[in-house]
Amino acid sequence: MNMKTAGGIAQTAAPEQTRSNDGGAPTLLYLDRETIASLGGESSDLYVEAIEQALTLHAKGEYVQPLKPYLRTDSKDGHIADRIIAMPAHIGGDTPMSGIKWIGSKHDNPQRRGLERASGLIALNDPQSNYPIAILEAGLISSMRTAAVTAVAARRLARKSFRHVSCIGCGLIASAQLRTLLEQFAHIEELHLYDVNAEAAGRLRDELASRYSDIKIHVEQTAEKAVRQGEVVVTCTVTDTPYIPYEWLQKGVFVSNTSIMDVQKDVYIKADKVVVDDWDQSNREKKIINQLVLEGRFSRESLYAELGEIVNGQKAGRESDEEIIILNPMGMAIEDISCARHIYLKALEEKAGISLKLY
Repeated sequence: MNMKTAGGIAQTAAPEQTRSNDGGAPTLLYLDRETIASLGGESSDLYVEAIEQALTLHAKGEYVQPLKPYLRTDSKDGHIADRIIAMPAHIGGDTPMSGIKWIGSKHDNPQRRGLERASGLIALNDPQSNYPIAILEAGLISSMRTAAVTAVAARRLARKSFRHVSCIGCGLIASAQLRTLLEQFAHIEELHLYDVNAEAAGRLRDELASRYSDIKIHVEQTAEKAVRQGEVVVTCTVTDTPYIPYEWLQKGVFVSNTSIMDVQKDVYIKADKVVVDDWDQSNREKKIINQLVLEGRFSRESLYAELGEIVNGQKAGRESDEEIIILNPMGMAIEDISCARHIYLKALEEKAGISLKLY
């Protein structure tokens, strides 16, 4: 069975919000992006804590996470980033929570429609009654939790006191990634940015420079130049064509291959360690690892670890300054539910959000 369950999941119920204060119809809490931000949703600390918890529970098997289906309505020649994904999960711990993220993406939303590329909602359900208890805007949570995964991994897989970070792709995801890394690692000194749209790189440079005046920020003319200078390399593109070969990577680099399709096949074969968030989630949808598996060139046995195994100490992280390590984070629903759970519980404490009747 693809789902993992654990008999040891704590049975402490989440605070129930299925009844209105007057004992009438069931209610749920709606949290928009502005409210989420006011509850600390723009700070990396909240997400790093939630991701650490989610990955630890993942390694222990204290979760249920069906393989996420991809809804595609374009022709078979449509762009790889054009889809809606349903991401259901249950996560254990002291406050169990069930829920689903429903997130859509169109690669040309910014250029054609003036919209963010991705949009979505997270619904949380009380695991005792299975009633919905909250709806949260998912765009901010998604970008920040994805960045937190990079930060949690970098603490264990990057060289200590790395100074140079390279980012390929300079949209909203890149902004969240770099702000999170700068908040979590005070020793970062220089950023190297590249985007096929030079204006996007310039905008991100200006945004970050206004926040971090002591950081040197370079807009590079090619992806190769940016990648070669990175001790930590983060990909934040919508490409469907891998372009980063092994030869571009310096010894000791940590690559957070966030956008999944950027790194060429030879990197997975030659890297010292390949890490994923979840093997079953990563080995599908004809992404690079899945292609290599189908070709007989990679397998579960070739994988070094799932990230949760490193977070909870089952496996070592970086063991030498020379290792080239790549993280392939497909993104897990339990990460979204863990982050949304943190925000929801804080909203209850602060009496934030809008209460809506179900019926």
